[in-house]
Formats: sequence, C-alpha cells, structure tokens
Amino acid sequence: MFGLRKTLGSLFKSSRTDEAWFDTLEESLIQSDVGLPTTERLMETLRAAAKSEKAASPEALQALLIDAVSALLSTLEANPNPLFMQSAHRPEVWLVVGVNGAGKTTTIGKLCHHFQSQERAVLLAAGDTFRAAARNQLKEWAVRNGVDLVSQETGDAAAVAHDAIHAAIARKSDVLIIDTAGRLATQDNLMEELKKVKRVISKALPGAPHQILLVLDGNTGQNGISQVKAFHAALGLTGLIVTKLDGTAKGGVICALAQTFQGEAKPLIFALGKGEGIQDLVPFNAKQYSTELFN
Repeated sequence: MFGLRKTLGSLFKSSRTDEAWFDTLEESLIQSDVGLPTTERLMETLRAAAKSEKAASPEALQALLIDAVSALLSTLEANPNPLFMQSAHRPEVWLVVGVNGAGKTTTIGKLCHHFQSQERAVLLAAGDTFRAAARNQLKEWAVRNGVDLVSQETGDAAAVAHDAIHAAIARKSDVLIIDTAGRLATQDNLMEELKKVKRVISKALPGAPHQILLVLDGNTGQNGISQVKAFHAALGLTGLIVTKLDGTAKGGVICALAQTFQGEAKPLIFALGKGEGIQDLVPFNAKQYSTELFN
C-alpha cells in the first residue's frame, strides 16, 4: 500500500474543505516524496480547477487531484510500452543498472519471466563481477526461468557483456538482459565502468544496447531524482522500473520525476514492482497509478 493513501485517507473523508484542509493536503504531499516544486504546481492546478468547477466537497476535490496528477504523470508513460513490443532487433539487448539494494536482480528475473511469457528466447548475463553472491542470485533466477546464463568468475563487466552479445547471436536469442553491479551515482570510477560496458556492447552489436533500464527503489524519496539524473547523464537511460511499491513506499517520487523532467528528454517508466513474486511486474499507467495514490 502506498504511504500516501494512509496519509490522505481521513482528509478525503472529512465533512468540509477550508483553507486548513488545503494546508493539510499540501503538507501531506510534501511528506509523501512529491517534493515542494511539484506540490506547489499540483496545489495551484487543484485550486484553479476547484474554482472553475465550483467543486468544494472532498470527493470532488479528490477527483480533480487525481486528474491533475494523471496529467502530470502521463509524460512518463511509455506508449507503446517496450515491454510489450516485439522488437525488430535480434537479439534485443537490455542493459540493467541501479544502486545496491534497489531490487535489480529480482527485477531481471521478473523481466525474464515476462519475455518468456511472450514466447521469446531469453539469455541472461551476470555483469556484476564484484560479488559472487550477485552471480549466484542471478543464476537462481536463470534456473527458475529455465534460461542460460553467461558469467565469468574473473574478468570485468565489459568482457562479460562482450561474450554475452556473441553468445546471444550464436544461440539466436530474442532478448539478452545484462546485469551490472550496483553502484552509487557518485562513484565516478564505477560510472565510468558502465560507460565502458555500453561502448563495448555498441561495438559488438551496432545499435545496442536497445534499452538501458534503471531500477529505482520506490522508497528512495527525493534522492531518487539525483539517481535518475546521474545515470541518465552518463548512459542515456531509456526506461525506469520503480520497485518496492507494495510496502511502505510513499509513492510520490514518481510525481517529482515527472516535474523534474518536464519538457526534457527523459527516461520513461516501463513498469512498477509491486511484490517479490515472479509475476509482480505491472506496466506503468498514469491514470491507474494516480487513482491508486489517492484511493
């Protein structure tokens, strides 16, 4: 459950709306990771719509707020969604990046299952060469999904990516998903390593990687904005998957992302992770997400 729902539950059930009601709403949005600039924009939009529609009841204002958030988030919605497109590339290469603990490896397992459900042949590559535990975890997902895994006990991530490209071509795989080690965006040497991995992939298969995906922890809050900015500047992200939205995540960071990248070239949100199960990967829909935030 989104934390924002808990915060606003009583607010939308109150008997009247006055200036104190609007102040409480504004404070709740800020505390729920929506961020100050985004909150100010939403409150301005809500007040204008309420005046125009002569809306005064909590229920009517709730509907107007859902519409305002949906309009904001629509700029992040991938249409068509690459997760449901049969790519002309074979293999289609997905490079997956993120910080430690964001749920990257679990997300790759879900992606693998998703592509297999489309009857697409998948190959995984263990590009986290720092931690044996990471390779073992990815190996478990490969076994669980019944797919092959390219890995090395020595060498670097770029070498794994190079081998995986040639393996995917030889095996006529439809999709190659390349994992990478978790890293902070402030670790310059590790960010440079990611750039090298991207260059090696492009050299081994011109035009690849076709998707560069950042896995973002939904609990991260406003720090998630700086993560997206840094990885996007380094790699040119094409998409995001926001994870851990089944627990205590407040959910507002997605609104802040939409505001931050307003009018700019930006990564789109492909899906949301709402559980640990292999099928708990939900395509991002702006209207549905907005409704869930406030209901």
